[in-house]
Amino acid sequence: MNLIQNGRELSERWSATQACWRDARAQEFEKQYLEQLPGLLTKTSAMINELENLLRKIRKDCEPHP
Repeated sequence: MNLIQNGRELSERWSATQACWRDARAQEFEKQYLEQLPGLLTKTSAMINELENLLRKIRKDCEPHP
């Protein structure tokens, strides 16, 4: 499972939790932690992809050339 899929699962579980937790603390929790999460996950996933590409290039550059 990747980062974006985990974020979707968290969102689904949060929706289920909201069915029984609807007070001010739930709203505060959502605002403080969950509202920003999709954007952060997208940015993080993009950065991980960039790092993977960089590591791939480094490995290729370090291979012996015949």
